[in-house]
Amino acid sequence: MKKTLLLLLSLCLFTSGWGKSVSKLHAPQLGKNSIDEVLKAMTLEEKAELLVGGSYEVINGNKGRTLPEATIGAAGMTKAIPRLGIPCTVLTDGPAGVRISPTRKGGNHTYYATGNPVGTLVASSWDTECARSVGENMGNEVLEYGCDVLLAPGMCLHRNPLCGRNFEYFSEDPVLSGVLSGNEIIGVQSYGVGTSAKHFICNNQETYRTQNNSIVGQRALRELYLKNFELAIKIGNPWTIMSSYNLLNGSYTQADKALLCDWLRGELGYKGIVMTDWTERRNTVNQVIAENDLMEWGLDTQVHDIINAVKSGKLSIDIVNRNVRNILNYIVKTPHFRHYQASNVPDLKAHATVAREMAAQGIVLLKNDHQTLPLVKNQKIALFGVGSYKGFLANGWGSGDVNKPYVVNIYEGLKNAGYQIDDNLSELYEDAADDINFGSSYAKHRALVDDIAIMTIRRNAGEGSDRHNAQGDWSLTSGELNSMKNIADAFHSQGKKFLVILNIGGVIETASWKNLPDAILLPWQPGEEGGNAIADIISGKVCPSGHLPMTFPLAYDDIPSSKNFPQNDNGGVFDKNKSTIGYTNYDEGIWIGYRYFDTFAKPVSYPFGYGLSYTTFSFTGLKAQYGKSVCKVVVTVRNTGNIAGKEVAQLYVSAPKSIMEKPKKELKAFAKTRILRPGESQTLTLRFRPIDLASFNEKENSWVLDSGVYQIMVGESVQNIKVTTPMKVAKGVQKKVPTVL
Repeated sequence: MKKTLLLLLSLCLFTSGWGKSVSKLHAPQLGKNSIDEVLKAMTLEEKAELLVGGSYEVINGNKGRTLPEATIGAAGMTKAIPRLGIPCTVLTDGPAGVRISPTRKGGNHTYYATGNPVGTLVASSWDTECARSVGENMGNEVLEYGCDVLLAPGMCLHRNPLCGRNFEYFSEDPVLSGVLSGNEIIGVQSYGVGTSAKHFICNNQETYRTQNNSIVGQRALRELYLKNFELAIKIGNPWTIMSSYNLLNGSYTQADKALLCDWLRGELGYKGIVMTDWTERRNTVNQVIAENDLMEWGLDTQVHDIINAVKSGKLSIDIVNRNVRNILNYIVKTPHFRHYQASNVPDLKAHATVAREMAAQGIVLLKNDHQTLPLVKNQKIALFGVGSYKGFLANGWGSGDVNKPYVVNIYEGLKNAGYQIDDNLSELYEDAADDINFGSSYAKHRALVDDIAIMTIRRNAGEGSDRHNAQGDWSLTSGELNSMKNIADAFHSQGKKFLVILNIGGVIETASWKNLPDAILLPWQPGEEGGNAIADIISGKVCPSGHLPMTFPLAYDDIPSSKNFPQNDNGGVFDKNKSTIGYTNYDEGIWIGYRYFDTFAKPVSYPFGYGLSYTTFSFTGLKAQYGKSVCKVVVTVRNTGNIAGKEVAQLYVSAPKSIMEKPKKELKAFAKTRILRPGESQTLTLRFRPIDLASFNEKENSWVLDSGVYQIMVGESVQNIKVTTPMKVAKGVQKKVPTVL
């Protein structure tokens, strides 16, 4: 461990090799002197170095010298300037936890990180406290593993269910995504470390993600994709924002002045730094002008670009100083600047407990006929599916993965909960890499000796590639479907029940088979304690309270964005003139997810916000008050069943008739109750801003809030509204904005 720390410190202490060495004597020191004084003392070469990431390459007149990634395993760094008291800072992935190498040369210690539930599962909790708790888990490990910024949360909207990284992201809705990611940011940053909200913006596909041009209308940008980040930034104030790989309406987001400077810094008032996603050299000077402060992973050529552009007059030194000041303001907040001594031993046991509890809060019960769940302990379980055993998926792949100390699978979780598992099946799956197709005779035999059947369906995806509208991905394989039918028939013929568990990273087709099982449980990819969390729900230790953060359609072609999402072109060659692998038209505009399905009465398999419980709830006393600065809605939720549990109040608003076409209803706020005992109630107060009722008029480049009567609706899903009350807006508002994106 000492050798590792020395290697890290050696990288942090290297100074720039540009120009002549400047004596540290009498030089101003960051922290002791003002940022303006330090900035004034910096050479052009030092300023250029600070704007370009350090990665693992050491630049000190010794080109080509590198330190292995295994030294620390983090994603990147900012460079140190020791003569001015400027330390390096360390940036680490990612959305599910600290992503560092578990082992290092010359030491016996392992540097594991907690495998937290994925972003989609956090969103399924509809619980701000859950998001904060997961954030706190990660923030403490960032601090204790000697890092400064967590490259998270991932918060692109679920425009299409086949985006490979949807498991990292929260929701199809900007309010749910923005509020929960904002609270996760609060949790991480409560430990004095930073976050990097990503990927800004419209990085909604992985196919040719570094080059694809997202062509998005102003209304969709403002009401959906920017709204998501706006809420997260206002709630959580992340230290950094990560600009995405892709182009937006013809310009790389990393060099888009209208996006990064005019909207983000200007209209929104963001004060942190912007860093690029990890990429090769691009248009360096334009990135600096756009106030993209930090270029990662960082190359010598980018440093040269900045120096040469200033000397030639193509780049103003005032712009360089602006960006350097932004980075210095960031550095003085970091643990490295505070000389924090990382322990390298965070409390992983305590964090695992939190991960288990938070995973259970987001698990969604999709079906529960005849009270199949909770399951009594004296039943013998026939546990099918490789995903029930060693093939269980705690998370997807890429930067959303972490080096976990262990993973509790479903078999282990049920055993830990005291259930008896059919040993013949567990032995059959011991060395299985893929799922086994079960014929009717084998299924019938199991139905004679076991009391209930559980089958796990798994799907994985991750960074760098998208999913496919094909069997084995979007839909079940013929083998999975045949096995499911045989198991269902066999157990039902004996009067026994059948449960399906969906261990998946994104939405799959369910309509064609959901009639077969008696119950369906959706734990997504629940992290290292996933098996225990699932068992907590199955046993009734925890009453399910998760709700879907996106829509499950009947068919893939029902989704408006399916016409403009890469499928058959995934293996092709990039072509900037070819749809979905050179450019992607967001022709659906604002009609993504429930906004489309609900407005146009398109049937779905499971609607946005849907989720069952072991108990029941009532909603009463709905009152709404319109104010010039805030709208306040009050509703009382009562547990009318026989089991203690939590419920989510989802607040939707329906706007009066307008010259603009609007969704039938839109989510504006939400809240989750505490655990309510049978008969107990809780009064919730939900708030939103009047401007949140406005729609964006592209012709006028302005937000328009119509006068009239708005319907305030609270329910258990977008299709299951429980109470409604009117709210009058006496005077309309039109707010013009300065930026066209």
